[in-house]
Amino acid sequence: MTSSFSNLSLAEPLARAVAEMGYETMTPIQEQAIPVVLQGRDVMGAAQTGTGKTAAFALPLLQRMMKHENASTSPVRHPVRALVLLPTRELAVQVAEQVKFYAKYTNLNSAVVFGGMDMKPQTAELKKGVEVLVATPGRLLDHIEAKNAVLNQVEYVVLDEADRMLDIGFLPDLQRILSYLPKQRITLLFSATFSPEIKRLASSFLQDPVTIEVARSNATASTVEQHFYSVGADDKRRALHQILKARGIKQAFVFVNSKLGCARLARSLEREGLKTTALHGDKSQDERLKALDAFKKGEVDLLVCTDVAARGLDIKDVPAVFNFDVPFNAEDYVHRIGRTGRAGASGLAVSFAAASDQRLVADIEKLIKTKIELEPMEFEEDQPRIKEQGRINDGRRMYRDTGDQAPREADSSAPRERREPRERREYAPRQPAQRDPFFDKPYESTLPAEAQPAWEEAARSNSTRSSVSANIKPKKKVAALFKTAG
Repeated sequence: MTSSFSNLSLAEPLARAVAEMGYETMTPIQEQAIPVVLQGRDVMGAAQTGTGKTAAFALPLLQRMMKHENASTSPVRHPVRALVLLPTRELAVQVAEQVKFYAKYTNLNSAVVFGGMDMKPQTAELKKGVEVLVATPGRLLDHIEAKNAVLNQVEYVVLDEADRMLDIGFLPDLQRILSYLPKQRITLLFSATFSPEIKRLASSFLQDPVTIEVARSNATASTVEQHFYSVGADDKRRALHQILKARGIKQAFVFVNSKLGCARLARSLEREGLKTTALHGDKSQDERLKALDAFKKGEVDLLVCTDVAARGLDIKDVPAVFNFDVPFNAEDYVHRIGRTGRAGASGLAVSFAAASDQRLVADIEKLIKTKIELEPMEFEEDQPRIKEQGRINDGRRMYRDTGDQAPREADSSAPRERREPRERREYAPRQPAQRDPFFDKPYESTLPAEAQPAWEEAARSNSTRSSVSANIKPKKKVAALFKTAG
C-alpha cells in the first residue's frame, strides 16, 4: 500500500487529471479506501471532514468504469453506472465538479440533478447519456417518475454524508431509490460521524463491508483551535467584531440555527460595514450558488449560514468558523468547524455560548470526548457601540436609539445634589354649585282632580256596550259552505 498518487495503477487519463490538480500524497482515508474500492468491496468509511473523501470514492469508481468507456454519442452506450447521493444541493454541485474534473480526459460523462432549479436543462443533460449521476434524493425521484433517469444498470452507489442520508427525513426516499437499483452492486458510505443507530441502518444496505476509520469517530481535527466564550445574547455581535479585529481575520463562516436569524444577522453585519451574504434554505438555488461563488472569490468577508452549509463544502483557506448559535445537534458542531482547517491547514473555531446553552455545550463535550472550558469574554473599552433593533449597546447599559445624545452614566462616587423643596401654592376653597329650587319641589299634576285617564274612559264605554271583556277578541263570522239539516 502506497501513499503517493503517482504509484497508483490509475488509467492514464485519470492520472493526468490527478497530476494537473496537484495531488501528490494521499490522505489516510484515500490511502485505505482506494485499494479496497478497486477490489470491488463495500466500504463504510469514517473520516474527519476535509480529508478528501470525494477523491477516495470517485477515483477508484472511475478507474473501474474505464472498461465501459466509449466515444459513441448514442445515449444507449452511456447508461448510468454510478450513482452518488448527497443531502444538500451545494454539496451535490461541489462533488459533481470534482468528478467532472477527474474524468475530463476520458469519455465518461457525468451530470448533477438537484431541487430548486428547472428540470428541463437537467432532463436534456440526462437524455444525452451519463455514466456518473450525482443527485439529491428528492429531485432524483422526480426524474425517475418522469422516466428521465433509468437506473437498472447501476453498478456503484455512494452515500456521501451517510449519517444525514440515513436520517429519518431521508430514509424513505433512499429506500425508494434503492428499490430501482439492481441487487448486485457495490455500496460505499462515507461520513465524518457514525452513531450506533446509523451503523445498524447502514448494515442493511451493505454486503460484507470493510469498515475504515482513519480517526476516532466524531473527532474534530487537531489542526483546528477551538474556543468557547461565555457571551450574553446581546453581546454576541460585539464579541464577533472584537475577535475579527484582534485576530485580523478576513474571511469566516458564521453559523446560526434559524433561517430568520440568519437573514437578520447578515443584514445587521452588513450595516456595520462588513461585506456579508446569507445562505439558508429559504433562498433560491440561484441565490445560494451566487452567495457561495462570491465567498469563494473573496468578494464577501462573512458567509452567514445555517447548517445547509455545514456539511461537505470545500472552500480552501477559510481561516475561521464562528458558531454564533451553539448547534442544537452536537454532531453538527463537528461538521461546522470542519469548514476550516482542511487538508492539514490550521484553523480557528469560536463558539458563543449564552447561559441557556449549557445543555448544548454539554452534549458537544460528550460527543467529542473533550473537556470544554467556557472562557469569559472581556470587551475593549474603545470598541464602537453596536446598534440593534433601535437600541444601542455600549457594553455598560442598553437604551433606546432615538437620535439624541446618549444619557450619561451616573457616577456612583459623586455625591448627589440635594434639590430644594418646591414652594406650596395656596388654593382658594372650591365653592359649591348653586342649585335651582324648581328641581327640589315634588311633582304636582296639572290635570283637574275629576279628570279620568283616557284608557279608563275607553274601558268604561266598552263595558257598557258588551258584557264580554274588552281583552277578548270577537269571532269572525264566516259563511257556511253547506247548510246543516234542521
